[in-house]
Amino acid sequence: MTDRAIYDYVPHHRTESKLGGNPAHPVTVAELLPARNRVARFNAWFAVKVTNGVGTMWCAYAFAAIALISLPQAVSSHSAVTLVSWVSQTFLQLVLLSVIIVGQNVLAAAADKRSEATSDDADAVLHEAVKLQEHLLAQDVVLGDLVDRLARVEGRSGA
Repeated sequence: MTDRAIYDYVPHHRTESKLGGNPAHPVTVAELLPARNRVARFNAWFAVKVTNGVGTMWCAYAFAAIALISLPQAVSSHSAVTLVSWVSQTFLQLVLLSVIIVGQNVLAAAADKRSEATSDDADAVLHEAVKLQEHLLAQDVVLGDLVDRLARVEGRSGA
């Protein structure tokens, strides 16, 4: 039996890395934070804390309550301009800020789940491809054996 392959499989470097025990993982927020500069690290940490605090529906409700405190003054002015200004500059800006952050967090969580599922799918496809390569190599051995047998049969009949 011949132990030769008719195709030389050269795996992609990412495939070798993944199969070699260095699996790719989804990027985390911590990995994106600055690591070298203390001031930049603090600023990033503080920004994340503020975003997490402001990006809640409870904060949106608190902002709505704060905005409503100035509503009586806007209504008592009997000016449409003042009322429109209150709605756009006070209420909408304060409340929508938090609501938009909450929405972005929900959308980001969904995107993270899709990204993780895509990574898992890619991993499964990689392992299936490796199994296909193993199958093809096994077929190469069988085909090589058949070619050798055929050559021996032809050699006996042709002599």
